[in-house]
Amino acid sequence: MEPNQTIADPDLAVLSIEESARNINNRSRAIWWVVGGTATLLISAVVLGLRGKQPLVEIASARDAAQTREVLLNASGYVTPRRRATIAAKITGRVARMLAEEGMHVKTGDVLAVLEDSDARVRLNSANAERNATAAELIDLQVQLTNADRELRRTTALTQSGVSSPQALDQAQTAADSLRAKLTRTQEQVQAAEERVRVAQQDLENCIVRSPFSGIVVSKDAQVGEMVSPISAGGGFTRTGIATVVDMHSLEIEVDVNESYIAKVKPSMPVSTMLDAYPGWEIPARVRTVIPTADRQKATVKVRISFDHLDPRILPDMGVKVTFLGDELEAAPGNESKVLVPQSALRNENDTHFVYLYREGRVERRAVRPSAVRGDDREIIAGLEGGDQVVVSGFESLHDGQRVQIKR
Repeated sequence: MEPNQTIADPDLAVLSIEESARNINNRSRAIWWVVGGTATLLISAVVLGLRGKQPLVEIASARDAAQTREVLLNASGYVTPRRRATIAAKITGRVARMLAEEGMHVKTGDVLAVLEDSDARVRLNSANAERNATAAELIDLQVQLTNADRELRRTTALTQSGVSSPQALDQAQTAADSLRAKLTRTQEQVQAAEERVRVAQQDLENCIVRSPFSGIVVSKDAQVGEMVSPISAGGGFTRTGIATVVDMHSLEIEVDVNESYIAKVKPSMPVSTMLDAYPGWEIPARVRTVIPTADRQKATVKVRISFDHLDPRILPDMGVKVTFLGDELEAAPGNESKVLVPQSALRNENDTHFVYLYREGRVERRAVRPSAVRGDDREIIAGLEGGDQVVVSGFESLHDGQRVQIKR
């Protein structure tokens, strides 16, 4: 290398990254961050959802073995009222006022709706006017008859004294008898007019729809301005009902029992019932009647059951499970501390028996000491008390302290 030769500086511009390439790299890195964050959030949501999902379980109450009856039969049915009516108007008309509302308590004779009554009022006024006119004619005839009777007496006296002729007497007698007949006919016409007035008043009264018994309105079936009729008009513009009223004091249970087991059901036999809406709440009841006919398609017989005591929580059309009970089982000495639970509630792990006790939305694992088997039940001599609620199904992934939902 020559002494005076200089070394050329490297071109640093070649090593620099262009601005467009730097922006592309930044955008790619941002996209990957967004994708990664979204995936993380989705995975976290799924994990949290799975953790927060509460298992569905069915529960049953532990029963005191000393007061337990033999279980003869289980069935399912619905709460139905003996007195339930869709109230309709007696006449066809347009609804002018609608007073019934769902949930409203009504008494016998309370007004549910009022139909337009202008035509009925016109007919009533016309009937009243006709009756008044006929009554006025009756008064005039009574006056004429009084005068004719007076004239007849005078003519009779004159004829007896020879002053008047027998022909005049006959004319006076005829006039009095004719007026008396007209008076009788007019009295009948007044009576007929009174009946027409009563008919017009009834037509006016029919414009008012009243409740036939005390109860609760469960359905409002018509609105102001709609046409209602006691019979179906064949179209969709005429209602046949005003409102549906249920007598809550007549609630009972209706179940279909397989005809193969109907021989076990007797009137007045005790029954234990449990509403699907309130699992664990046992309601005592008794068989009211066995309907003496069978359903050939379902091979069942209808049985009606009456509650021993009604409760405001019992509502029409609620689902209910029914257990028909037999005679009381004989209790052995010292049996007072024993309770009965369904065998499906009992779990076994490493020769240790336990149940899941349900309390305030959570389950608690409780060790128990089982004893004898009674049909579908198992005696528990330690660990439970009468009235405790235990899980009978839905044990998958169930653990102590877990929050659960009751299967409806």
